[in-house]
Amino acid sequence: MVDDELSMREFLEILLQKQGCAVETACNGEEAIQKLDAGLNPDLIICDIMMPKVNGMKVLARARELDSEAMVIMITAFASTESAVEAMKNGAYDYITKPFQVDEIKLVVAKALEKTRLVRENIRLRREVEAKYVYANLIGTSAPMKAVYEVIRRVAPTKSNVLITGESGTGKELVAKAIHFNSPRRDKPFVTVNCGAIPAELLESELFGHLKGSFTGAYHDTRGLFEAAHRGSIFLDEIGETPHSIQVKLLRAIQDKTFKPVGGIEDVIVDVRVLAASNRDLEAAVKTGAFREDLFYRLNVIQIKVPPLRNRSEDVPVLIRHFIGLYAKEVGKNIKDIAPEAERLLLAYDWPGNVRELENAIERAVSLAQTDTIMATNLPEKIRNAQAICQGLPAIPFPESGINMETILQELERGLIEEAMQRSGGIKKKAAELLGVSFRSFRYRLEKLGIASDKDGFDEEE
Repeated sequence: MVDDELSMREFLEILLQKQGCAVETACNGEEAIQKLDAGLNPDLIICDIMMPKVNGMKVLARARELDSEAMVIMITAFASTESAVEAMKNGAYDYITKPFQVDEIKLVVAKALEKTRLVRENIRLRREVEAKYVYANLIGTSAPMKAVYEVIRRVAPTKSNVLITGESGTGKELVAKAIHFNSPRRDKPFVTVNCGAIPAELLESELFGHLKGSFTGAYHDTRGLFEAAHRGSIFLDEIGETPHSIQVKLLRAIQDKTFKPVGGIEDVIVDVRVLAASNRDLEAAVKTGAFREDLFYRLNVIQIKVPPLRNRSEDVPVLIRHFIGLYAKEVGKNIKDIAPEAERLLLAYDWPGNVRELENAIERAVSLAQTDTIMATNLPEKIRNAQAICQGLPAIPFPESGINMETILQELERGLIEEAMQRSGGIKKKAAELLGVSFRSFRYRLEKLGIASDKDGFDEEE
């Protein structure tokens, strides 16, 4: 309560204390600002306008500067339309003239406090949502993940564009969310665009909007996703799938912060931070001409490589239990644990689909579980079969001088692949299924090991 009249301060202090409020007073604007600067954060400020030296308008301005949601009621004995308009324009909640009725001030205060409660509850809920993205469910304490967290921590406060690379299912979108929600733009929009899922002929309109009549079916002006992300971040997923014609327009939007909607002649200016992701090798795509070099360098200001799950296997047990808790709660089951054999199968699996595949496997297992423990039989068949293929392999000699583990593992992998190809009659898709890996992962392994199936007479059927 800020007023240079002692009688008014005392009257309102007693009145509001009877209403259950704790009241702090200030005898002038200067004292009020000092208290606010010292950290006082009241639910409501009631402030006289006409005070010597520092008037109420300056108190209002400072309160709103320190807290954009600050609730302030202005009171004055010298009411005028101009002062009322100025107070409301500067963010005051309400404006009351002296003398006022007791019931009037009680009602205005009650409404203002209720609005404060709702605003703060909204902020609390928003922070709870954001807390999910403080490193955005990127669960794991392995060295590769700690390295990712460190880069996120360092780049989030900047304005730099970020290119996030990694295999499908590693959590690239979660990295983008972590960057956004730990940045100064956290209260602004986070807009996601899957560039590979939108037909090329519609992508330009989705990104940049269109004007009425610019093409068949354009019945009204529509703003694009770049404009929707103004002052926030836009996440361009699968950026490597973007057609060349769109890459040119993307380059201008990123470089100049301007673009023209489809059918438009005037530039739209936006302030957008660009976060892009790809599971393709964009540098290789640049060399082949499939991706523009200038666009690549605009996106690749900072690059974050998200490690595949097989390179951070120590995080698998933590992820298993996280997903068990998540989906047990979702389906209403009291699942407390996972059987040792089931966990062993999950730890032994190669996870070509990465964290997304693990999450899918646990969701399935939770749904099928009939007890409070996930059993091996609840796991997908390909995970169980992948382990079965490896059973019965001969013991590997381990001489005192040591071994070259990489060479031995490579030879084991080669042997398993060749055996699977023989059993499948040379059909790579069937061989991949026998080994419990995705076709993409299987093809990658063939290339890595230099097994030229096409030269060996293997069928290319997919």
